[in-house]
Amino acid sequence: MALDIHTRKCTIWYMKPVRVTIDTPQPPEHVYDFLDVMANHEPFTNHMLRDWEYSGPDRGIGSKAKVTATAGGRSETAEIEVIAVERPNTIVERNVSAGGRRIATGTYRLEPLPSGGTRITFEYAWQQAPLTDRVAAPLVRAILTRGNQRAMTRLTEQLASRDAVANRPEPSEAPRPR
Repeated sequence: MALDIHTRKCTIWYMKPVRVTIDTPQPPEHVYDFLDVMANHEPFTNHMLRDWEYSGPDRGIGSKAKVTATAGGRSETAEIEVIAVERPNTIVERNVSAGGRRIATGTYRLEPLPSGGTRITFEYAWQQAPLTDRVAAPLVRAILTRGNQRAMTRLTEQLASRDAVANRPEPSEAPRPR
């Protein structure tokens, strides 16, 4: 029996998902609350996603952003929309780019660590990919892995920075001159 390549979505088996993981000392609820706000993604992904424009609600399902994705010397518009959430464990985004020829999901999974922190896993999984992505799959995956790992490192820095600001003591009032 011959395989009809036109009826099989080769992008699902050909384009293996890119998965990156990092641990952070903040509890899952804290990490989830940060990631749930679409605008909070800009500072930790702006090395590869620029020119953010937001629409829909600020957080949760329906929260959207239109960005310029830059990778491998190329730039293109991408639309990101939160399509599923399960507090405090999962946020799933749908990404559409390349004029609708690239469709993928970006999924954040948060697991509590025995130490009280959180293991953050981000997986980018293609549902459909243009020919250029499929032909250069190993290179595309390497570029995305590197960019997403950097984003996870920057995310932990953002979380630590927010904690530092939240835990900073209130400045005492300066004495008034007499």
